[in-house]
Amino acid sequence: MEFLAEYASFLAKTATLVIAILVVLSAIAGLRGKGRRKAGGQLQVNKLNEFYKDLRERLESSLLDKAQLKALRKQQAKAQKQQKKAPEDKPRVFVLDFDGDIKASATESLRHEITAVLSLATPRDEVVLRLESGGGMVHSYGLAASQLARIRQAGIPLTVCIDKVAASGGYMMACIGDKIVSAPFAILGSIGVVAQLPNVNRLLKKHDVDFEVFTAGEYKRTVTVFGENTEKGREKFQEDLDVTHQLFKDFVSRYRPQLHIDDVATGEVWLGVAALNKQLIDELKTSDEYLGDRAREANLYHLHYAERKSLQERVGLAASGSIENTLLGLWSKLGQWR
Repeated sequence: MEFLAEYASFLAKTATLVIAILVVLSAIAGLRGKGRRKAGGQLQVNKLNEFYKDLRERLESSLLDKAQLKALRKQQAKAQKQQKKAPEDKPRVFVLDFDGDIKASATESLRHEITAVLSLATPRDEVVLRLESGGGMVHSYGLAASQLARIRQAGIPLTVCIDKVAASGGYMMACIGDKIVSAPFAILGSIGVVAQLPNVNRLLKKHDVDFEVFTAGEYKRTVTVFGENTEKGREKFQEDLDVTHQLFKDFVSRYRPQLHIDDVATGEVWLGVAALNKQLIDELKTSDEYLGDRAREANLYHLHYAERKSLQERVGLAASGSIENTLLGLWSKLGQWR
């Protein structure tokens, strides 16, 4: 046990030293970064046709014998040579990704990607958005949807592919697409608005704690966590939710007029197969299948705008990771000693 105690002490000292070094590095990075302009980002572009080509060629190399493979490669080289002499004027497909959290944080990258696309794309091209989101804050997803509306306004065809989920704010974005493609078991819909909060006012009163709210404006605060909520405040809060819901319904109806909006704007969700019957989507197909089909007739480009992190941010991430790993290691060792 004495050895184990010494070992624990050694680990604790090591962890302390590592944390101290990282704190110092973070402070230095902070001082160096003072007064500097915030780091920007960079647009990364990858041609997806090459990705699909590599997959096919790897499979061919594994399945065909040497004679077959040699003949195939010769045929492909001949076709490639002819194509160089008379290159095909293929349309372009710009592929974007949106993985939404409650704050729609991916909007910051999406806005730059769309700006880049609109500087070059023509109505002959297409934008494909691979969307995954269960929704979140109304104003955040409203902005994300407005970014997609820029594509429609520019007359560029927009296809939205959903493999897992596009609900609530996620569907608000999806409905802007000229075409919505969904996997058979993706979750769609949830055209509704929800708000909930606890109220501990009775608990505070029980312990003789007063909580007072002062406002200027009758409805500056309708319901609160700590104050005593009134029926009038609750009615106003519900009224605000109803107004937001109506705006949501109007927005969806604008882009998908074929929907029976009152039938689908109940807050319910449907799987892809049922969503097709409800006209929430246009086609059942995974994004892989859709892009694979498009790769045969168009040039596919995947765009991703990556934010450059400052030295201070990188050190901070490294520090938090190191601290977490160290603490987990110590906890694991202590658990073994018990």
